[in-house]
Amino acid sequence: MGAFLLTSCPLIAQQDSLRMDSVEISLLTCQPHDEIYSLYGHTALRYHDLRKGGLDIAFNYGVFDYKKPFFALRFVFGLTDYELGAYPYRLFQEEYRRFGSMVTEQVLNLTDQEKVILQQALAINMQNENRIYRYNYFYSNCTTKARDIIEQCIQGTVSYADREGYTPTHREMIHEMTKNNPWAAFGNDLLLGILADRPTDRRLQEFLPYNLMYDFDHAKIYKDGNFRPLVKERRMSVPAGVQVVKSGFPLSPLACAVILLLIGIALFFIQLRQKRTYRWWDALLMTIIGVMGIILFLMLFSQHPTVSVNLQILLLNPLPWFFLWKVIRGRATRYWSITAILAVLFLIGSLFQHYAEGIWSLALCLLLQCYLHLKHRWA
Repeated sequence: MGAFLLTSCPLIAQQDSLRMDSVEISLLTCQPHDEIYSLYGHTALRYHDLRKGGLDIAFNYGVFDYKKPFFALRFVFGLTDYELGAYPYRLFQEEYRRFGSMVTEQVLNLTDQEKVILQQALAINMQNENRIYRYNYFYSNCTTKARDIIEQCIQGTVSYADREGYTPTHREMIHEMTKNNPWAAFGNDLLLGILADRPTDRRLQEFLPYNLMYDFDHAKIYKDGNFRPLVKERRMSVPAGVQVVKSGFPLSPLACAVILLLIGIALFFIQLRQKRTYRWWDALLMTIIGVMGIILFLMLFSQHPTVSVNLQILLLNPLPWFFLWKVIRGRATRYWSITAILAVLFLIGSLFQHYAEGIWSLALCLLLQCYLHLKHRWA
């Protein structure tokens, strides 16, 4: 309903600057909650006419339909389309109040003319042919889209205050947001490649809502030799509430990795003493590696730029599937000599890329099996 009103009604004539005095346009920064899609927070815009009966609309660039066919697969390959939605702000408030997530509102210090330009830009973005965009988590998401449309409508230059010495990598910023969700961190680290370990600048850091909120707080607009703060007022739109945390898998990735490694070491000494190898253990390790390997291999074709070069593929690759049947049947194969080389290269690669937590234990278990197989061959 809000989108229809804003795009179809001649709300404010561009020349009528007096009526724009009653309008506030704000950046909304939402605290994360327990749903997996919200772990990094959210950003939206608010158009609020303070006059009695005036519009109060939330503009949300994070609208998506997870029920669309192959949504998860399209997301992994960077082929997900998000869209701009608009609805009454009270519904936006109720949603985050229900989740117990705090919403911070930064009222922008815009001139009446800039408000008109931004209002018209939002109306254009809401048109059917414009509101859908290709989503990219780091470079084009709900936060960067809100930032960009604000900057485009300011008649002047936005001057940001860089945080001295603050150059985290994309991976480090994600770790900060997923510190209470170790399996989400594991999934991210598994898919992200070496490009996610490069230091970032202020612009790249603004994919996260809290970073953009910080930058807006310290930004100024420069025009005709004068500066004015970008944010006129900061207020709490929705207070922090009680968040319900869903119970997940009881073991962390690290705990699972330690258990796997202990089992692998115990089986190694048993096999060494018996002078044999357990095919079922070989098959289990190869299956785990092969499944993860297919995922990382497919990432080579993803449009996400930070997943294309992933050194974990040295260990986690589809190679086991070409040798699994021979290993199960106990036939001689070159798999173990090839894998030993790749596993060593994988461990060396950890000097250049941060790996998913616990993957090293899988590499060590595999190396122990490689040693047994090669020892028996050379004996």
